[in-house]
Amino acid sequence: MSVGRSLFAATLAGMLALAASPASSQTLRYANQGELKSLDPYTLNESTTSAHLGHVYEGLVARDKDLKIIPALAESWETPEPTRWRFHLRKGVKFHNGDPFTADDVVFSAERVRAKGSNFQSRVPADAKAVKIDDYTVDFILTSPNPILTALWATWYIMDKKWAEANDAVAPTPAAATTPSYASLHENGTGAFTIESHQPGVKTVFKANPNWWRKPEHNLKEIIFTPIANPATRVAALLSGEVDVIEPVPVQDIDRVKASPNATVLTGPELRTIFVGMDQARDELLYSNIKGKNPFKDVRVREAVYRAIDVDLIKNRVMRGLSTPSALMVAPEIFAAKDFTRPKLDPDAAKKLLADAGYPEGFEVTMDCPNDRYVNDAAICQAVVGMLARIGLKVELLAQPKAQYFAKVLKPGGYKTSFFMLGWTPDTLDSHNVLHDIMGCRDDPKDPNRGEANLAGYCNKQFDELADKVLLELDTAKRDLLIKQAWEISMKDWAYVPLHQQALAWGVSKKVKLTQRADNQVLLYWATKQDE
Repeated sequence: MSVGRSLFAATLAGMLALAASPASSQTLRYANQGELKSLDPYTLNESTTSAHLGHVYEGLVARDKDLKIIPALAESWETPEPTRWRFHLRKGVKFHNGDPFTADDVVFSAERVRAKGSNFQSRVPADAKAVKIDDYTVDFILTSPNPILTALWATWYIMDKKWAEANDAVAPTPAAATTPSYASLHENGTGAFTIESHQPGVKTVFKANPNWWRKPEHNLKEIIFTPIANPATRVAALLSGEVDVIEPVPVQDIDRVKASPNATVLTGPELRTIFVGMDQARDELLYSNIKGKNPFKDVRVREAVYRAIDVDLIKNRVMRGLSTPSALMVAPEIFAAKDFTRPKLDPDAAKKLLADAGYPEGFEVTMDCPNDRYVNDAAICQAVVGMLARIGLKVELLAQPKAQYFAKVLKPGGYKTSFFMLGWTPDTLDSHNVLHDIMGCRDDPKDPNRGEANLAGYCNKQFDELADKVLLELDTAKRDLLIKQAWEISMKDWAYVPLHQQALAWGVSKKVKLTQRADNQVLLYWATKQDE
């Protein structure tokens, strides 16, 4: 089937799915450019998927509307000693099937989230031991202090041990799995909504959980989620009233949506950094015409790529002004970048660097890119392809839906990429998450979770030593200095190419009130909808 026919078929399917359900003042219809493939909460560490599943599952902690950590399934916690955290669990909470929530579920989830196939292995430190004290008390015993242990746990969702064992779902479902598991097609959480039906990639219907332990802040009975990949169709569905919320609004349509009588656009800064990476780990690239060696292992080649990419042109032409070029791999709200400036754009210097590295005519390489995950993601990659062509690099762009893209490039898929674009919001809202997960050396025997999302395979032991010190340092000034030193090392190594922080743009019916968070999680358990 041709790309055009495939797009038409997908769009038609989405519109028919929307039309299939009668309108209701207590039904909220939500459309996103990406799909929801798996309901297994440990399959894909991606914020849109985590937001979807956050309607169904909950963690020991949560983040409030201002992204502050608050109690959730754990009502309180303390650190009796620096290497031991004690969590007091909330009593009376039940999973959707009626099973009681207890310490057994926490211990089980701590093991499952670190098991092979999970994309969330770094949520719980590999050396941490989860110990049941009684039915409603769990200790996490560490080998070294970790003052930000809970910062990652808002999207570490707790699963029902009994349900998982009964349904052959003890093992997590890898993103690259070709056969769906029971947990990828069914859910049993403790959250504000249950899932009535799930057609992977087509339509998911959520129903309000009448037995939720919290007092709801929403007034919904039902959420119908339908992926609509085509931007024009997504906007048309919002303006016609067929859907109530869309994400994202294409940058070129923001003014048109704002001018409409029945919808508006919620905009704001996002903490996500979009960046480009190069495989520096393999001795030979998987997808290149250069055999027997890896050009990206040469720091001069990496610098050439960096200096050839015009982030201001991407901002003005592709993002239409709705991006903030970045010198670092984190947003300035996470770490103030006043001491860092982005190296100068210099295509001529880039050509010389390639020649000095032994590639005066450039070389060929494939670039992996999602086409339904970030704002204008495929267009950004296409722009990068054109910029690199000017210095002699012949880049073949492979842009795919996020389900296929992530299954290929993430750890469970074997990091099968030579050159890629990715976006990352640190779940901890702290530099350490990026230093550890994105830039830490892979295959560290002392810390198997280090570098879990390091698709580039960048590795600098001095950098890792600083990252470890960052984790343990409690003095803010000293900690910031360590972080600064780590960023300086990565910039000298030309480890990655940060592009920008994208802006949030949610299309919302004027009948709906939403809370917009800077992590871009569309959380509808805070949504209210007026009568039709």
